Amino acid sequence: MERAAEREIFDWAPVGLLYSEDRVILRHNRAFGAMFGYGEGALTGQSLERLYPSREEFAATGKRWEGELARAGTHTDERIMRRADGRLFWCRVRGQALDAAAPLARAVWSFADLSAERTVVDLTARERQVAALLAEGRTAKEIAARLGISPRTVDAHKRHLMEKVGARNSLEAVRRLTALPLGRREE
Repeated sequence: MERAAEREIFDWAPVGLLYSEDRVILRHNRAFGAMFGYGEGALTGQSLERLYPSREEFAATGKRWEGELARAGTHTDERIMRRADGRLFWCRVRGQALDAAAPLARAVWSFADLSAERTVVDLTARERQVAALLAEGRTAKEIAARLGISPRTVDAHKRHLMEKVGARNSLEAVRRLTALPLGRREE
């Protein structure tokens, strides 16, 4: 009886939930399927790569997750994900490794759709990576080290980001990308 109740709680939770092993979805709830535009159980056995805008973002995120999950046991970030119909949307992701020694082997994840709060700007995969790290408060040197590129290349991506969102500096670009209030501008 208790097992049936646990399954119902998981299946009907109002937030997207999934259980993965080695980044393959073994179980997801209704809210998760609806958020991504898939029917019940449609993603079971599928790689999480299917939900990313690009293979490169899937790989880079896996490296970040693995390090943070091994170190802290949990991971939280906000990123752009891909729905079944190909549309991109902002998503808050929180994960918990079941074994810190093998962080991606077994993990539980929650997903929250941020579409109502944030619009997706047409960015390249690298610009999305730079934007996500800027939103974490990383410097150009830290971003360069994390992505394996030069600080000058990071600066070029920041300039493109600022142009695309009509921002005068990195902070304003992050605010516009994450839909945070800009406050009063100094003219």
